[in-house]
Formats: sequence, structure tokens, C-alpha cells
Amino acid sequence: MAVRKIEIERLTVTSSKPFAAVVAAIKASVGQPDMVEFANATRGAVSFIELERKVHAGLGKTGLMLFLELDHGAILRKESGNDIPKIVRLLIGNPLIMKEMAKHVPDAGSYAPITILVDERPEGGVRLSYDRMASLLAPYGNADALAVARDLDSKVENLLRGSAV
Repeated sequence: MAVRKIEIERLTVTSSKPFAAVVAAIKASVGQPDMVEFANATRGAVSFIELERKVHAGLGKTGLMLFLELDHGAILRKESGNDIPKIVRLLIGNPLIMKEMAKHVPDAGSYAPITILVDERPEGGVRLSYDRMASLLAPYGNADALAVARDLDSKVENLLRGSAV
């Protein structure tokens, strides 16, 4: 059994916009394909070129897509009976970017798609947080995977900053 220690860099952007507006801005910037149809289409692709076409059709203007939205706040609100807290985890990515990282570092598949956590805190503001992929892959020491990870980090950071303003 092997254990690897990984130091994670977390980027957090704070927005004064309402929670719902921040989440809507993120979702407006990424593709939102029907995931059942998307999975069937990519699984049924007979060539890599066909697979690429299916992936590109599901991407938004950022080159990313939403795979899953988890409303963690809903569970906490059920317990408290209040309308807070608001916490949403968005799983976002691009299978072609993941492929480029995983062909050099198979463990990259553990980190893709990435998580964007959006939460509203009582002390003010809506926070958008993301664990940088380059920090997750740095311990593996593969320059090719790190270059792809840094490009992904740039896409996600631009998405967060754009959604926060």
C-alpha cells in the first residue's frame, strides 16, 4: 500500500452578487448536456473523431461542461428548517482535457471533473472555490500533464472571476 502526500492550492474568489446569480453565471458559461444522452453518445462513438465531436457539442464558451450539481445546502437546510446555508458543488470539466492529463498521469482521473464549490457565508459574500489541478498533479512530476493542468486552471479561474463580477 502506498500513500502520497499532496499539497493543494485552493483558489477562492468572493462575490457581492447574490448566490443564485453567481451559480447562474457559472452555468451560463459552461455546456449543460443531458448527461445520460452524453454518456450514451460518447460510449457509442465508433471513432475518436466521433467522440471528439460529441464532446465539443456539449461544451460551453469556456470549453467546459457541467457534469453534476450537488446542492449540499439543501441537506443542511432540511436539518435546520432555515433558508440558509446555500452551498452548491458543481462538477465541471472536459473529457478531452482529462484525457490529456491522464495519458501522462493516470491518477489525474481522480481529480477530474473538477469541483467548484459555491457557498454563501454569514460574514458576507458568496465564495467560489476551486482546488488547482496543477497543485494536485505537481507531485507526479510530469511536465506534459502539468502544462495541461495549468491551462485547465486558467480556464476555471477565468470562469470564477467572470462569474463573480
